[in-house]
Amino acid sequence: MLKKTLRWLLTLIYKVEIKGLDNYHQAGERVLIISNHTSFLDPLLLGVFLPGDITFAINTQISERWWLKPFLGLSRVFPMDPTHPMSLKDLIHHLQTNTRTVIFPEGRITVTGSLMKIYDGTGMVADKSAAAILPVRIEGAEYTHFSRLRNIVRLRLFPKITIQVLPHTFVSPPPALKGKNRRKYSGHILADIMTEMMFATSHHRQSIFASLLEARKIHGGQHIVANDLERIPLSYDALIARTIALGNMLKPLTDVGENVGIFLPNSTKTLSVILGLQLYGRVPAMLNYSTGSSGMISACNTAQVKTILTSRRFLELGKLTGDAEQLGAQFKLFFLEDLAGNLRAWDKFLALVQCKTANIWYKHTQYSPDSPAVVLFTSGSEGTPKGVVLSHANILSNLKQLEARINFTAQDKVLNFLPIFHSFGFTVGTMLPVLHGMTTFFYPTPLHYAVIPEIAYEIGATIMFGTNTFLAGYARKAHAYDFFNMRYVVAGAEKLQETTRQLWADKFGIRILEGYGATETTPIASVNTPMDFKAGTVGRLMPSMAYKLEPVEGIADAGRLHLSGPNIMQGYLLADNPGQLVPPKSIYGAGWYDTGDIVHVDNEGFVSIRGRSKRFAKVSGEMVSLTAVEQLASNAWPDAQHAAISLPDAKKGEQVVLLTTHKQATLADLAAASKGVAAIGLPKKILIVEAIPVMATGKTNYLAVTELAAEKL
Repeated sequence: MLKKTLRWLLTLIYKVEIKGLDNYHQAGERVLIISNHTSFLDPLLLGVFLPGDITFAINTQISERWWLKPFLGLSRVFPMDPTHPMSLKDLIHHLQTNTRTVIFPEGRITVTGSLMKIYDGTGMVADKSAAAILPVRIEGAEYTHFSRLRNIVRLRLFPKITIQVLPHTFVSPPPALKGKNRRKYSGHILADIMTEMMFATSHHRQSIFASLLEARKIHGGQHIVANDLERIPLSYDALIARTIALGNMLKPLTDVGENVGIFLPNSTKTLSVILGLQLYGRVPAMLNYSTGSSGMISACNTAQVKTILTSRRFLELGKLTGDAEQLGAQFKLFFLEDLAGNLRAWDKFLALVQCKTANIWYKHTQYSPDSPAVVLFTSGSEGTPKGVVLSHANILSNLKQLEARINFTAQDKVLNFLPIFHSFGFTVGTMLPVLHGMTTFFYPTPLHYAVIPEIAYEIGATIMFGTNTFLAGYARKAHAYDFFNMRYVVAGAEKLQETTRQLWADKFGIRILEGYGATETTPIASVNTPMDFKAGTVGRLMPSMAYKLEPVEGIADAGRLHLSGPNIMQGYLLADNPGQLVPPKSIYGAGWYDTGDIVHVDNEGFVSIRGRSKRFAKVSGEMVSLTAVEQLASNAWPDAQHAAISLPDAKKGEQVVLLTTHKQATLADLAAASKGVAAIGLPKKILIVEAIPVMATGKTNYLAVTELAAEKL
């Protein structure tokens, strides 16, 4: 009777909804129920809403709370210390009597809002007892006053709480593993199960604007989410109102599904334009203005862009007026200044009304999660740029995958200097903070090495995403205290050099988290995290991603990486077939993406990049990694920039040529600094240059490097 009464009361107060009870009944009799730990309400919620007799294995300290004892009386309680071996043995024996037992593998209530450390002991219990693992996600209780997130998230009196039961699984370590290694492996599997649970139950199957409305509901309409050099901070309410106003103005100028060119810098205005287009099913095509008018015209033709949005002020400050004139000769150009001038008082009032009522009307008009959300263009560092079409679900999936591995809070401030036309700058630097309650500060260029550290210091930035080239430049210019508030610095897009990693550790006390990805993976495929870190690797793959390694002749311990998952692009737009979407496909079937990268994956799932398939030279029948040659040069001359390429060789098939900015570089010095490296692993020639050509994102422009080498040889 008490249980029914509590169920009725909790449903009334928190609108508790339970999903997946079929999975609960299908799990069998010997079941270890694992749940994330969001609040002091969690045992009560599970005890009341999960059917049948349940035992709770609860931390001894928590089970002694006086106010919790009456509710724990509803079920059997198994007080335990997850760090104590005898407690774990007793729990194993208890499970072997065919019981359903709930345990919180984190051992404590979250103080970040995300998963905390997962104890290996719980994995060992599942292994030794041969119990089915039943993942259960509690969502919403973290916003109650019974959580430990005061001053971290906006607590509310009666937030909706959802309990989701996922299909059961098992922890099955290889039989050869024994002792501590088996325990560690079991804990590793359990942590992955919990991470997969957090992603699988996240809200990634919706549109970006729907996710924006959800973020406003969680963090409040007055919460600040974006700022730029104009120093006019945008709250959720202001951003949504601007988005709707712009969307209403752009709607009659464009068609549903049309790719609309965006020729704009990093700014809050650009953010509003992107969201305004997406609101009514238009697709922003982000133009890389560092490629000049010819590159942008090529991109527009590939994506069949008819209309381009830009700004006169931006064109003047960026000295891009000539490029705009070239574009204007072939496409319709609309200027933000003109659109703002046409905005009437009635338009502003209507946008304000729509902003306040968006939770009602948008439910009936939102577009499919699988509809295109953006067209980004590949860097073109090794060939003609391709248009990459990403859906709403692609982008939100990648953000939720990252959120399942790294904790972010509404107190975080992201300094976003990576161009918004780059996948890193678009998805992670812009959409991640905006849709998760963080504040993103837009800076228009990553090339101001002395200014960006000062901006980080001024705004108290806590998160920064960059490339090795930029991070090395900032570290050399910055004061030792400029990054005093920084929690995460994540490197991607190019290999993180050991010298850069060491410089940040020594000068700022910051451990750089290296990741890996591509525009085609939205972009994050793997990343090191504070809980899963291995130096020299690019971390572990994101949740719900699968991989296969295609064997490569001449390479024994690595293979060509193929990926699948919810963050894999919808497809390419190619210059030789404009406007036609080409879905991803590899030798492993439809939906698989061939990265072209040669990687090694160790037994813990950490990925090490050996180089691109195109970044290998075949010298006398042996495969030589050009990336490895660059690393040798970096070890020998850490303060210079280097690029290795291959050129045809009449005798040996190909020859490796190293371009470097080190003025006194010689083959003899490189060989002396590379002890133990065979002669075939060294370049045949070294060319000294003033600068290594790079893209706008800091990646080496290998096409330009090859042309430069050809000129000098």
